[in-house]
Amino acid sequence: MDLFTNQIDPNKNWLPYGGIVNYFGPIMEPTEANGYFQKLRDTIPWEHDTVQMFGKRIITKRKVAWYGEKPFEYTYSNITKKALFWTPELLKLKKRTEQLTKETFNSCLLNFYHSGEEGMSWHSDDEKELAQNGAIASLSFGAERNFVFKHKTTDAKVKLGLDHGSLLVMKGETQTFWHHRLPPTKMIKTPRINLTFRTIVQY
Repeated sequence: MDLFTNQIDPNKNWLPYGGIVNYFGPIMEPTEANGYFQKLRDTIPWEHDTVQMFGKRIITKRKVAWYGEKPFEYTYSNITKKALFWTPELLKLKKRTEQLTKETFNSCLLNFYHSGEEGMSWHSDDEKELAQNGAIASLSFGAERNFVFKHKTTDAKVKLGLDHGSLLVMKGETQTFWHHRLPPTKMIKTPRINLTFRTIVQY
């Protein structure tokens, strides 16, 4: 997608009700996005994620990293992580994201998907550490993947294709009323890196 002919309206709400999702499309040239992908892939200390499912501890193929302005603790899927301090690249991306969204963030969860066969099941980012109804900004690098929302009571669905170097923002009551997922697909053989900037509440 050509950045300069991109007609995506970042003010459009892609959800029909009960939340706000804005998609900015690509926010940088492909060559710059390529550079960020390579730097993040090669310098982030990626670790396999661990989740609790049906009382069992499962190691995922997907890898993750957790960063913040302080060593914030973040618990999801009954696993607690302590944040590493920002890298220069993450700080630059955080600043650009904040300028575009007019939001502020103090932490970031990174995901590395080796291929389309790795995804994320239905969930909401509504953990107690996160600001209630706070914005979550998602930056995507690498393979274009579909991202799907499903309303928790009506089962209404919304699907978006997330481009290389693109920005998506979830805010308002999105996490209260909607689940989201990254569906796996055997059609995509290349990797994707996703950054989700968040706000941890400090008590």
